[in-house]
Amino acid sequence: MIDMVRGRVLRMRVRMPRTRRERRRLLWAAVAGCVLALLPVTWVYAAAEPRVRTVADVPSAPVAVVFGAGLWEGEPSPYLAHRLDAAVELYRAGKVRVVLVTGDNSRVEYDEPDAMRKYLTDRGVPAERIVSDFAGFDTWDSCTRAARIFGVKKAVLITQGFHVRRALALCGAAGIDAYGVAVAAKHDVTWYAGGAREVFASGKAALDALVRPGPRFLGPHEPGVQQALAEAGTEAAGR
Repeated sequence: MIDMVRGRVLRMRVRMPRTRRERRRLLWAAVAGCVLALLPVTWVYAAAEPRVRTVADVPSAPVAVVFGAGLWEGEPSPYLAHRLDAAVELYRAGKVRVVLVTGDNSRVEYDEPDAMRKYLTDRGVPAERIVSDFAGFDTWDSCTRAARIFGVKKAVLITQGFHVRRALALCGAAGIDAYGVAVAAKHDVTWYAGGAREVFASGKAALDALVRPGPRFLGPHEPGVQQALAEAGTEAAGR
């Protein structure tokens, strides 16, 4: 019995290339695999790099889109807090009139959008200028829902530098004319993990941009963004 198992293992072993031609073929296959793996990352950077800005130099837009980044004991994580701080700066500077917070509320005890809303209102952003998307489960869902559900056509996207290019590429594919604010963050373990994740996430992003699937939850059109913009315009005209 042992001899039979040993024989099977030996037959299953991969034969290493013996000739120069076989080694050359293996090398070219490895090179081709690396090129294919890097194509999505290259597309993300090429599509988005010219539209990455800072809070100081980003063009004005009607809406700021803030992507969720996790909660700590019900409060925005430090990474999410930095994104929200940038949204507050943009609102105070008059560069955006409405903030769309998009995140995960897939279970009752975890509610990113409401935590984001509270953080913003505590810092002076009026509640009537904040619109919540409770089904922003990933970047593509957030982008396509912003366009299809909330009617966003032009926006400033707010997220960390390692994520902003993918967000820009996907929102562009969803039909949103967007610039992105790359929020500064400490280069800690979370930062490097996020950067490494982007290499793999770029493959899904390229597929989403090509196929353009519907979000996990579509639902009816929500007029919250248009109503908030109309109210902001009326307020400005009355001054």
